[in-house]
Amino acid sequence: MAKEHFSVIFKKKINRFNKSVRVDSDKSISQRSFIIGSISEGVSKVKNALESEDIFSTINCLRKLNCKIEKIKVGEYKIYGKGLGSFYCKKNTMLNFGNSGTAARLLGFGVCSTNPNIQIRLTGDKSLRKRSMYKIIKVMEQFGAEFFPKNKFNFPLTLISSEMPIGFKFNTGISSQIKSAVMLAGTNSYGKTLVVEKIKSRDHTERMLKHNAGVVKIKKGKENLVEIKGKKSLKPINILVPGDPSSASFYAGLCLLNKNSEIILKSVHINPTRVGFFNIIKKHKGKISFKNKKIQGNEMIADIHVKSSKMKPLKVGEKFFVSCQDEYPLMISMSALLPGTSIFKGIEDLANKESNRIKEMQKILSQIGIKTRASKNEMKVYGNPNLNVRGKKISVSGVFDHRILMSAAILSLLTGINAKLKNFEQVKTSCPNFLSTIVGLGGKFEVKK
Repeated sequence: MAKEHFSVIFKKKINRFNKSVRVDSDKSISQRSFIIGSISEGVSKVKNALESEDIFSTINCLRKLNCKIEKIKVGEYKIYGKGLGSFYCKKNTMLNFGNSGTAARLLGFGVCSTNPNIQIRLTGDKSLRKRSMYKIIKVMEQFGAEFFPKNKFNFPLTLISSEMPIGFKFNTGISSQIKSAVMLAGTNSYGKTLVVEKIKSRDHTERMLKHNAGVVKIKKGKENLVEIKGKKSLKPINILVPGDPSSASFYAGLCLLNKNSEIILKSVHINPTRVGFFNIIKKHKGKISFKNKKIQGNEMIADIHVKSSKMKPLKVGEKFFVSCQDEYPLMISMSALLPGTSIFKGIEDLANKESNRIKEMQKILSQIGIKTRASKNEMKVYGNPNLNVRGKKISVSGVFDHRILMSAAILSLLTGINAKLKNFEQVKTSCPNFLSTIVGLGGKFEVKK
């Protein structure tokens, strides 16, 4: 079914607010729940799953691979796993991952590369087809998978799974998706797969596999070591998905720079590999605290309390990138309204997200008279808290990137600058309740189809 396109127009500055909200469920944990449940044995249960476009793409692809998934009620599903290597489908079945790089890498490349006897076609939407899959193709070729056409690294591609996948030692970079894909491919490979992690990236896959003591061993230290023993059956999972810290960050950003405002973001997971944004904000005099902490499904959950703050310009070193990649467009928007020069280092990979996020944010800020400078791996934003907004406009079109659109929306709500944001349906890939939450906080906008 074709996606219904619509634009959103923001014209008014948001008033002060004091609210408690539940944010959308975590996308990363939701997707992994369905993928890992599908290769486990028996019935896995997922509650409070995010029901967004990316999750529906994941479910649709799993069903095409003959995995039975039953919806019980809103956010609640049963996944009838048949174990490792149980996927099958007609030759050249098309798997369309929509906008989801996570589903493409973890399921399309990771699980399918070592699932015997399948030949499938992999594709996605306009944005996903632009993204380079070079790194993950090269890794999956080491398991013996083949990709056609040769020397083509963008979707659409044809995958022929490995007949004899054998585990190997893999030194991971900053991509948690490639790391997870290697672990999932390793579960159905012969021997051991060893993942060596020098830079700690999001670890939901390891946490979700943790209850399989005979399959996964994790050794934490200066380097994290994850050892996967292949060809061992996986036990079913039972997951209650918490709130998404990336989605929560946008409401936090709106509160921090809006006068006399407070917000409580309920039951959000605060996995250390995902809360880079909140750590950065605290470091720059942002009023943020985590309360009511508890462990739920191997993840730490908390209520995040945020108050309006007089913040310093952001100085963000490259060590933070891996823990808040999705929040950089938001931080760049915020830094436009902070005094002095904000500096973001180690951002090279922002160019290969749903859009080139460095260039798209520069375009937005230049429209409102904020100067920026960017090289391949660094960006400077020359902020102006006294920005004259009269007559200024923000226009975003042809950008199929949920985080760019959300960041432009927050910038408009904070300033009252007239913003026309086309293709806003993309926000539904990760944060389907974004607009209704903004309404709940008192934000006003028009939707045009």
